[in-house]
Amino acid sequence: MIPLSNSLPYDVLMSDVVAQECPFCRSSNVRLPLTPEEVLDMYGGSRKRTIVFPCCRSTLRIIDADRDYLLANRAIR
Repeated sequence: MIPLSNSLPYDVLMSDVVAQECPFCRSSNVRLPLTPEEVLDMYGGSRKRTIVFPCCRSTLRIIDADRDYLLANRAIR
């Protein structure tokens, strides 16, 4: 079971991956430095990525993904 405290909801809009809210500075609709193809590659934990949020320069290690959530290696909620 995926711990909800480690999950980050996201949406794919056109060719952008957008987080509904930054878990660090609480900015809304943050465009993540990921492509939809990179998110698909992370399904099932096959790839891991460190992303830098452009709003506050905080980093987060993404270890898994599904259609609705990115799973981080630490609690972000």
